[in-house]
Amino acid sequence: MEKEAKINIAIDGYSSCGKSTVAKLLAKDLAYSYVDTGAMYRAVTLYLLERGLIKDGKLSPRLVADSLDNIRITFKFNEKTKSSDTYLNEENVEDKIRSPEISSMVSGVSSIKEVRHKLIALQKEIGKDKGVVMDGRDIGTAVLPHAELKLFLTSDTDIRTQRRYDELIDKGYKTSLKEVRENLISRDYQDTTRKENPLVKAADAIEIDNSEITLEELLMNIKQKVNELKLA
Repeated sequence: MEKEAKINIAIDGYSSCGKSTVAKLLAKDLAYSYVDTGAMYRAVTLYLLERGLIKDGKLSPRLVADSLDNIRITFKFNEKTKSSDTYLNEENVEDKIRSPEISSMVSGVSSIKEVRHKLIALQKEIGKDKGVVMDGRDIGTAVLPHAELKLFLTSDTDIRTQRRYDELIDKGYKTSLKEVRENLISRDYQDTTRKENPLVKAADAIEIDNSEITLEELLMNIKQKVNELKLA
């Protein structure tokens, strides 16, 4: 029997629209690799930390840029957990990159232009093998412009605010709906107005407003679109 051809799926959209959650579930259901772009920045941070390039929480953009050619990040599907693990130079670092130490340093690393350019190049390389579900802000426009399926998720700001608020409260964070809403609006503005690869809907992306649908309904909707592509 001929092996089923795999496709790439790019999921973009605003913050707290459920992109990562549905992307992980979709990748698991299809036995595809889920590319966690945030994990990639964490892996770079781990590399720099282990080599002493981050000292007392400080780093040199020049030294960081000089080290980027030595970094290779890949994702491999884990049959046991039915999810994708992050590999740094062929080492499984999925657990290491989730440490509080990495979390406290990743923002500084990800703000470096050379790091962003490097990771977009890596994300493009990963996509060459197909069978990838990737979510972010510029996946369908900058990273995987030729993805077979492009989705752009939107949701009402108040609904996104409530979802994000509930998530933070469940994790033990103290916040308010007002604070969460202001943060989302600020992130929306930054994402859509930044100079490099701003958040925009790709011309051939399918827009889905998930304000009034459940996660299960969203996943079913996307799977139907995947099946339609395979049958075309």
